[in-house]
Amino acid sequence: MQENLQELLRHLNQSGKRLSKSHKKIAEYIVENYSKAVFMTASTLAEKVGVSESTVVRFAAAMGYDGYPQMQKALQELVRHWLTAVQRFEMATDIGPGEVLSTVLNEDMQNIKTTIGEIDAATFDVVVQRISAARTIYVMGLRSAAPIAQFLCYYLNFIFDNVRIVSEASGDVFEQISRINEEDLLFAISFPRYSTRTLEAMNFARNRGAVVVGLTDGPMSPIFQASTLCLTARTDMASFVDSMAAPLSVINALIVALGLCHREELSEHFQLMEGIWDEYRVYVGKDKE
Repeated sequence: MQENLQELLRHLNQSGKRLSKSHKKIAEYIVENYSKAVFMTASTLAEKVGVSESTVVRFAAAMGYDGYPQMQKALQELVRHWLTAVQRFEMATDIGPGEVLSTVLNEDMQNIKTTIGEIDAATFDVVVQRISAARTIYVMGLRSAAPIAQFLCYYLNFIFDNVRIVSEASGDVFEQISRINEEDLLFAISFPRYSTRTLEAMNFARNRGAVVVGLTDGPMSPIFQASTLCLTARTDMASFVDSMAAPLSVINALIVALGLCHREELSEHFQLMEGIWDEYRVYVGKDKE
């Protein structure tokens, strides 16, 4: 862990300059208390370190950033995947009981807003094409990503006949993708803390020649590096709970885009399904007279 923290400081110091005594004090505090320090305002950080707020602002400039907010954002990106569940839970201790609902909802809205500005629309279009062309579509999301993987798989099954969910509940993941090859596609979802098994499965699929599409939180994610194509969605969290609002919104968009590409087949399928749902009373509706 200490090596990771020193690497954090090396990444942070974009200017490469030697630090003054007060700036070194700030840097040491950040490294030793990174799980909380990266979410502090400049004034709060100054108070914790025992320096003036202007010193913290000058520290950000000395590190090569335009201001403290830019440095803080860079720090948050660097430590995101290091935070343990305990550290993430401690982040919520500063939220007042009456502020939880508004804090979490506003965080989710901000994640969606940031995702809109960061996601690559051209990559999104290519992903739609590659999914449509795949012989078999494997959808993989483990741990906290499992529910949205199941959501994606549920709707893809209305559009395609060749969709398979890859989950730990179904046994060894490598057995489930053992037949994957260059005609297939693996759609892998993972966010901090990134799933080792998901990353291994992605590398396995790429080695077999399959297209590997990732959905993760940004270019610094190991999932991004292991992908043939990658979609990104922000998951900044207010506590130990992963914020899946933006990833789910991206998946919704993907399902809609695929549905529009296959509108005629999908329309016919839904007409068939409506008859089945009605006959077997799958959904609550008006009773027949």
